[in-house]
Amino acid sequence: MNKPTIITVPILPFGMLHSHLIIGATGCVLVDTGTPGSEDKIERVLKKHGRSFRDVTLIVVTHAHTDHAGSAARLRELTGAPILAHAGDLDYYERRKEMTYCVTHWWGPLFLRSGVPGEPYLPFTPDILLQDDATIDLSSYGIEGVARHTPGHTAGSVSVELSSGDALVGDLIASGVFLGGFIRTGRAMRPPFEDDPQAVSGELMGMVEAGMQRFHMGHGGPLAAKEVRRHALSLRNLNPGRKYGMQAIGCACSEPKRAELVK
Repeated sequence: MNKPTIITVPILPFGMLHSHLIIGATGCVLVDTGTPGSEDKIERVLKKHGRSFRDVTLIVVTHAHTDHAGSAARLRELTGAPILAHAGDLDYYERRKEMTYCVTHWWGPLFLRSGVPGEPYLPFTPDILLQDDATIDLSSYGIEGVARHTPGHTAGSVSVELSSGDALVGDLIASGVFLGGFIRTGRAMRPPFEDDPQAVSGELMGMVEAGMQRFHMGHGGPLAAKEVRRHALSLRNLNPGRKYGMQAIGCACSEPKRAELVK
């Protein structure tokens, strides 16, 4: 078995936000695309490791929040790679529906009012659209592992599980104070938004029990299975938080023109 190389792509400093590249024997899979305009940061990391956009065989978008899906449409143009995502978030990818957010921390509504979580991105339709609890083998994209539906953070959240024991889980879990932040980076925490903590608990526990050893996420990390298990158990009896829409809290997020999104 050829163990893949997992490369962190910094999108924001201090581990606050990153994407990941999985470099396998015959393919390179990008997991999440960062905020709108992140393609240059991703290209720099590719070049640093002797790769280019044309080496990307697949783009996996773990969920529809702008910090994970924001550059997907542009990166598909640049790489020619298909986008894989889940139908549960399709309305948001295609910009046919306003995203709502179940906050997990007292500062969640303040974060929403900043407008950052609602930053618009260029709409797209995934080329590979998972349905229900589907799983897809990634061997045809040069990676030994699967991508599968892991709902809880959003209805359409997707994770990648590799035969090496690495799991890339988007926002099913975060770590550190202030999203990756400065302290307690090895301590799991809830992300700012989470639709269904009990569903997240079940998905994380399932991965731990299936033998996943290292968990890579969009904010902070990576974390060992023992810490992920502790966090998953802490979620078991929690109920979803209050749900907010961007307009409902008074955030007037303007829609940028296409020319502003596509450089």
